[in-house]
Amino acid sequence: MPLRLVFMGTPEFSVPTLQALAAAGHEIAAVYTQPPRPAGRRGLELTKSPVHQAAEKLGLPVRTPRSLKGEEEQQAFRALQADAAVVVAYGLLLPKPILEGTRLGAYNGHASLLPRWRGAAPIQRAIMAGDGETGMMVMKMDEGLDTGPVAMTEKVAIGRDMTAGELHDALKEVGAKLMASAMERLERGDLEPTAQPDEGATYARKIGKEETRVDWTRPAAEVHNHIRGLSPFPGAWCEMPFAGKPERVKLLRSTLATAGSGAPGEIVDELAVACGEGAVWLLELQRAGGKPVAAGDFLRGAKVEKGARLP
Repeated sequence: MPLRLVFMGTPEFSVPTLQALAAAGHEIAAVYTQPPRPAGRRGLELTKSPVHQAAEKLGLPVRTPRSLKGEEEQQAFRALQADAAVVVAYGLLLPKPILEGTRLGAYNGHASLLPRWRGAAPIQRAIMAGDGETGMMVMKMDEGLDTGPVAMTEKVAIGRDMTAGELHDALKEVGAKLMASAMERLERGDLEPTAQPDEGATYARKIGKEETRVDWTRPAAEVHNHIRGLSPFPGAWCEMPFAGKPERVKLLRSTLATAGSGAPGEIVDELAVACGEGAVWLLELQRAGGKPVAAGDFLRGAKVEKGARLP
């Protein structure tokens, strides 16, 4: 018998899971998502979240509370009489009455191989750390930060030049299938979560603006991981001299150079930049106010001389 579910999610990453659960025939009693946010150049228009928009297309009821800490919201949640809650990148803290507000509990789709990379930015942190693999996990939630027992896992390899955006897109599809399988097992009564080990736990803190600038004194492998781990958002950046003036440029794609050496930040060949050890080729860049372009197109519109130093 299909489950009666509450779905809780906000960004585009969450949408495939909502769609997969609906397609599997589960009854979605309500969809919880973040409230509409100001958008547009002037911030005057309110834009519904990707999950909100997807839920409306599916004809599902949507709720957008700013907090779940109040008794009224908690009573409204319990009144749904759901079998379980499915949570994927919702963005609000779930207090204990919400975690316990369904018959079978709340299940989270998390984009890492727990206990590695608990927290807000597991996709970016895995790449920035140079991890060779990550994955999706279905975890039964408790009051800790991604500390609950794990029910299902699907590993995903991280390619040498893969960006956070590419990994994001791969994981959202894997996560949708995994959660649909988990809810099928929950429906049958054979989903058996296992406690996470404490050993190997790491925290994927939110990406801060202060860490987005490229540090050319680091080894090339670390610089490369930094660039692809922050691509496409928020984007690693550096300053480049154009007509004698420094200009901020986003670096969206790179690869390790097989040859070339110089002082950290020195242009050693077209858009090959020396690092503390080795060098990286910059493959895709974006000037302020411009669009992302490949290195060849970038060089046709901006002269970058060999020997120039990037601070």
